[in-house]
Amino acid sequence: MRTFKVIRDPKAFELLADETRRRMIYLLRAKEMTVSQVAAELGLTPQAIYHHIRKLKDAEMVEVAREERVDHFIETYYQASAELFHLAHGESESLEDREKRAKEALRALGRIGYNVVVDDATAAKIVDLERRLEKIGLKQEWVEKVGDLEDVEFPVKWSLEHYAKLLSMTDSEFEESTKLSREIRKILRSKLAEPVKAATGAR
Repeated sequence: MRTFKVIRDPKAFELLADETRRRMIYLLRAKEMTVSQVAAELGLTPQAIYHHIRKLKDAEMVEVAREERVDHFIETYYQASAELFHLAHGESESLEDREKRAKEALRALGRIGYNVVVDDATAAKIVDLERRLEKIGLKQEWVEKVGDLEDVEFPVKWSLEHYAKLLSMTDSEFEESTKLSREIRKILRSKLAEPVKAATGAR
């Protein structure tokens, strides 16, 4: 298994939008497992897991680790193709796909208590700001170094990458990133259909 892999295929982002596939990646990063083992772990049918495995394999996020003969059958063990995936969506995902994803996320906010008015112009503006924000402070050399740290836990690497990005920013870059984040927040709050409740914890 590679320690680090950059994912640039827009289809991979759609795959990882599914919680079951994300959980499968997490399991297969930890150890090699068969379809039946993954199914038992997640409480799903082997048929459903095989369907997900096939899609993840086509996206090169899952690979065959080994095959083992059991009686007259061949058991296939799968593993994640890398310990750490860096999703470089800003470099490969089409603008149309990204705006579509933004609109879906905006609509989903209503399911957690933030009802916003969703329209094409809002999604387009947010995506433009996000793309500008992502480019600030990102340095490929330390992204790869983070991936090569074999003694650092997988979830920790995500935080490590975030901290490294903050540290690599100049003061002017940090101010610019803060400004862009404020603009995104301002747009979101201006589209609220009702006052924010979830943020205060009030009932």
